[in-house]
Amino acid sequence: MSQEVYEAALDLLRRLDAKNISKHLTNICKLNPDLAEDLLSSVDVPLTTKQCAESGKQYLACDYNRDGDSYRSPWSNKYYPAIEDEEDAPFPSKTLREAEIFANSSFDVYRDLYFEGGISSVYLWDIDEDGNDVSKDGKIGFAGVVLIKKEVDAGKSGSWDSIHVFEVQPNESGPYATYRITSTIILDLSAGKSEEQLLELSGNLTRQTEKDLKYQDLSSHISNVGSMVEDIESKQRNMLQEVYFGKTKDVIGDLRTTKGISSLKEESEKQSELIQGMRNL
Repeated sequence: MSQEVYEAALDLLRRLDAKNISKHLTNICKLNPDLAEDLLSSVDVPLTTKQCAESGKQYLACDYNRDGDSYRSPWSNKYYPAIEDEEDAPFPSKTLREAEIFANSSFDVYRDLYFEGGISSVYLWDIDEDGNDVSKDGKIGFAGVVLIKKEVDAGKSGSWDSIHVFEVQPNESGPYATYRITSTIILDLSAGKSEEQLLELSGNLTRQTEKDLKYQDLSSHISNVGSMVEDIESKQRNMLQEVYFGKTKDVIGDLRTTKGISSLKEESEKQSELIQGMRNL
C-alpha cells in the first residue's frame, strides 16, 4: 500500500457525509482491503454499544477493547462473545486492572453529572517496552482510552461520541508525568417533522493536548487524566457550538429574509450610493 493511496482514502472520507462515516469506511475497505488495517486504526467512527452478560451493564465497543469479533467488558473484564483461547487475548495487568475499575467508576460519575445519561467506558493497557507491569506508585507508564456516548431522541435525534486516547509517561527526574491526549468529538444531530423540514448536522473535531502534571501514585494519574478530559470536552463543546451551530445560523439567516424584494433592492441601491459617495471624498 502506497502512502499516496492511503492519504487519498483519508481525504475522500473527510469530504463525504460524516453522518454515514461507518458505511463509507466499510465500502472503501471492500474496494481496497490493503487499506483496512490502517484506516480502521486511524479513522474514528461512532461508538457501538454492547451489554455485559455478567454485570448486565452496557459498555462501549471500539478498536481498543476488541479481539477478533469479541469486545472486552470493563465491568467484568471478560470478552463477549467468549473467546476460546482467552489466555492469549489482551488484558491489563493486575494493578492496571484495579486502576481501570477506579477509572470506570470515576468517569461514570462524570458522565452522569455532565451528560445526565449516556454510557461511558474506560480501557487501559500496558506500554512499558521492558515488559514491566504498572505499579501502584505510578512510576511506570501506561495508555488508555476514555469513551462517552450520549444519544438523544425526543422530537429530535442525534448522538454525541467522545473518544479520548491518552498516554501517561512519568518523568525520571521528578514527581511529574507527561500526559498526551488525542480527543475526537463526533456529533450527529437531526430535527424536523418531515423530510422537507429535516435539518441534519454532522461532523467531527479532533484536537491533541499535552501537559506535564504532578502526580503522587497510580490513582492520581487517573485524576489528572479526568481533569484534562473535562477541560478538553468543555473547550471542544464551545468550539463545536461556534463552528457548526454558528455557521448554520448564518447560512439560514442569508437564505431566509422577512423583507420584500423591493425593500432589499432599495437597500442595495442606497448602499451603492453611499459607497460611491465615500469614493468621491
